Amino acid sequence: MKQLDERLRSHYPQLSPQEQRIADFVFDHFDDLISYNSAELARLSGVSKATVSRLFKRLGYEKYKDMRDELRTLRQSGMPLTDNRDAVQGNTLLSRHYKQEMANLTQWVNGIDPQQFGEVIQALAQAKRLFIIGMRNAYPVALHLRQQLMQARPQVHVLPQPGQTLGEELVDITPDDVVVVMAFRRRPRIIRPLMQQLQQSNIPVLALCEPQAQGILTLARWQLCAPLDSVSAFDSYASAMSLINLLANALLHEMLSEGRQRIHQIADLYQHLDELEHR
Repeated sequence: MKQLDERLRSHYPQLSPQEQRIADFVFDHFDDLISYNSAELARLSGVSKATVSRLFKRLGYEKYKDMRDELRTLRQSGMPLTDNRDAVQGNTLLSRHYKQEMANLTQWVNGIDPQQFGEVIQALAQAKRLFIIGMRNAYPVALHLRQQLMQARPQVHVLPQPGQTLGEELVDITPDDVVVVMAFRRRPRIIRPLMQQLQQSNIPVLALCEPQAQGILTLARWQLCAPLDSVSAFDSYASAMSLINLLANALLHEMLSEGRQRIHQIADLYQHLDELEHR
């Protein structure tokens, strides 16, 4: 039986322009599709609910809910959405890269302490403000974490601002806040004294770092480690991004009522400001 993405691609040329808008949105948001009901998908795609119903009947689903149930079953079973068996066989660069990425993901998932992770999510939900500090290669990771967390809650900030120093920012942080320090290698020298200062000020700190960063782990209240190992000269941040995805989804689940309302408000603003393409 064809999966949803295969059905959409095979039917795409025959779809109406309105139905193609839904298909384009689905392709761009495939991982989030389970969380949308038919009315939400219609609104976010800029079409009517009736158009959504017609499209999924055309694809072979009796009801929109049948498609969501299918995706949920596939995700829970761990079945991949595309067949990549040929690409990962042998000793090619692609296959070695794939195997290393999977090893990194397996390592951090197996290393998660459920109790500590639960404490982290509670802290991220209850903090007055969240400050995320990332420098060098960790800066884009910090930006992505902020972008994800601010979907569920307000007052999420990235430090330092471009061209600025940290002193002016740190002076206002209190124990009611939480600081997330992206402490991935190669760390600027300021990371250690920064974490020491936060610890002395009794400010809760979550460190995101690679497992080898043993020298700074004791400076944080919580530690989540993501391997950066790669088959090439450059570190891989795939596992770090996966960890961020887990943090963001867990936080949204923890703050589900407020988070869903905030997501809808943000989506409405996207539409009013015409910031994002509908296709």
